[in-house]
Amino acid sequence: MSREAISFETHDISALARSLRGQLAGRATAPGHVEMLNMLARAAGHRNFQHLRAQAGARNGLAAAAVPAESMDHLLVERTARHFDRAGRLIRWPSRASQQALCLWALWARLPQRRILSERAVNDLLKAQHLFGDHAILRRSLCDRALLSRTIDGTEYRRVERPPTAEAAALIRHLKPRLG
Repeated sequence: MSREAISFETHDISALARSLRGQLAGRATAPGHVEMLNMLARAAGHRNFQHLRAQAGARNGLAAAAVPAESMDHLLVERTARHFDRAGRLIRWPSRASQQALCLWALWARLPQRRILSERAVNDLLKAQHLFGDHAILRRSLCDRALLSRTIDGTEYRRVERPPTAEAAALIRHLKPRLG
């Protein structure tokens, strides 16, 4: 049986050493193989070895799609990308808030920059970008997360220009080839 190579890196070797020392302190016996893998993974900031392996797998999958391997939650990006079809349209509204936020960033990237839009224009743009038939929730969520601003009477909308998070930027880059 061949083993999958999983890269291991840490930004602070001193913190890694302190964490391992703390986890090993007071143990009467040396840890087993799986226990040691979990200790190393926790020392590097993961929940356990399974989490480290899942992150590595997602990072490798996204790397194949030309997404840079920054320090971010690659698994979250990969899972969120599953909510989009081959044409880059949102298939369903995710139940998790973290995935909703990334989906909104992907929609935000498709809104025109530095243009005032009517509510109807925003609705038409959003209708073309999703398949589940609720453009109103998308429009409200974009406004609630300050990705889209609107006048008090709701007649004018404008995309709020700000840099996306690392995960959002990765999702946007991942979906870009799908948009043709």
